[in-house]
Amino acid sequence: MITTQKRPFFLNLLVIRLPVAGVMSIGHRISGVAMVLTLPYFIHVLALSASNPAGFEAAAQLVASWPFKAFLFLFLWALMHHFLAGIRYLMLDIDVGIEKPLYRQTAWGVLAGGPVLALILLGALS
Repeated sequence: MITTQKRPFFLNLLVIRLPVAGVMSIGHRISGVAMVLTLPYFIHVLALSASNPAGFEAAAQLVASWPFKAFLFLFLWALMHHFLAGIRYLMLDIDVGIEKPLYRQTAWGVLAGGPVLALILLGALS
């Protein structure tokens, strides 16, 4: 009987190369958490704008600032990434796009489409 010595296992996350679908999947999870965590902030801005005329002015100045626009772009990016990845996963559930080339192409489409759609939406909101 041949026995091999158990070696210690060191997992270096900086060396692992995930396939593009794995990166997209992690992004899908991160975008979902990010959207949930930003909801209280958006509720606060909405409550501030509905409180009184001075609150509305404060909220309007906040929404017009560049940090808020950057924050809004990141939120829209997360929203669009989550939306597109969700559609991709629904298609995979009905066995559409499970072949290797199409599987990678749709993952790249989600990764590229999220920021593009976020920029389009941000331009429409400005």
